[in-house]
Amino acid sequence: MALPERPDRARDHLANERTFLAWVRTGIAMVVFGFALGRFGIALRQFLQLEGKPTKTTGWSVWFGMVCIAVGVVFVFAAQARYRQTRRQIEEGAFQPAGFTIDMVAFLVAVLGLGLAGYLILTLSRVG
Repeated sequence: MALPERPDRARDHLANERTFLAWVRTGIAMVVFGFALGRFGIALRQFLQLEGKPTKTTGWSVWFGMVCIAVGVVFVFAAQARYRQTRRQIEEGAFQPAGFTIDMVAFLVAVLGLGLAGYLILTLSRVG
């Protein structure tokens, strides 16, 4: 049995798709940022070797970069799950705002931000 057509149904689905794409862009940005951060640690090590100051470690940059990449991938998977859930809820006429997903994103971004800030402070104290 077909559901009765609602005039706002198409608008709701388009908004859901735009939200999904925004999440995907955020995930891609995290992956790219993580790659750049990791690559920075490797480039810095190579630069120090050229300067005659060999180092065996890339510091925490590569690890923070890998964490950022993993978080970006988690964002994309969370976006896909949320998109499908919202699509189903729109069709059933029982939409529920996101709760856990929003909390998860806020927590992950805050932890990464604090970790990177701590890393910069640690690096600054070693240099200066």
